[in-house]
Amino acid sequence: MSKEPIITTRNVDVFYGDKQALNGVTLDVPRNKVTSLIGPSGCGKSTFLRSLNRMNDLVDICRVEGEIKVEGKNIYDKDVDVVALRAHIGMVFQKPNPFPKSIFENVVYGPKIHGMIKTKSDAEEIVETSLRRAGLWKEVADRLQEPGTSLSGGQQQRLCIARAIAVKPSIILMDEPASALDPIATAVIEELIDELRQNYTIIIVTHSMQQAARVSQRTAFFHMGDLVESGPTKELFTSPNDERTQNYISGRIG
Repeated sequence: MSKEPIITTRNVDVFYGDKQALNGVTLDVPRNKVTSLIGPSGCGKSTFLRSLNRMNDLVDICRVEGEIKVEGKNIYDKDVDVVALRAHIGMVFQKPNPFPKSIFENVVYGPKIHGMIKTKSDAEEIVETSLRRAGLWKEVADRLQEPGTSLSGGQQQRLCIARAIAVKPSIILMDEPASALDPIATAVIEELIDELRQNYTIIIVTHSMQQAARVSQRTAFFHMGDLVESGPTKELFTSPNDERTQNYISGRIG
């Protein structure tokens, strides 16, 4: 397995109209690890996350400058197919957002669009594999035709994770994936994140430092649009280099 980082960003600036939301962010993201992005509300961590799969393209006034490479390829090059890019880099949002379709249809929706399904058995295999990986198969195997929206919040979020992995991404972006869930459902999602990193690179935005400490191997701390520092999670939490990180971790800023 390559030791090269799967994502490299160099001097990334993001603007919304005249307002600069990110200032020169340079970060390497290692493969098959969980990297958490922490920092106070409005510090730029979600903006950074969304620039990694060009979700910011959907905001008219948003402009991204600098370089973001995934597997060595600049994702903002003119020849990049954004639809294919977003299959390669899956996204799970803060609030579970299953489609108003059956559990089965939620999972096969993406693979169908990407031409990954030729036969009924292809579809069945993708659904079972994705739901197993998302730790949901046992709970829903006998109710695949029921609406995804009939599941509990925690199950819906795992369905959204299954939907993201059905198109065989290498990277999964998670924007506060457990903030709308209760503690038990949160624990299930955290356990799942730990299992998924065997096969995927995961970048998670979290407002919970405890969660970052539990699930991630690397952490990046953002403050007011700056990437203040990043490093192994344990080191960042026990001996940060920057006073702002220390203040945030100890609760003096937030």
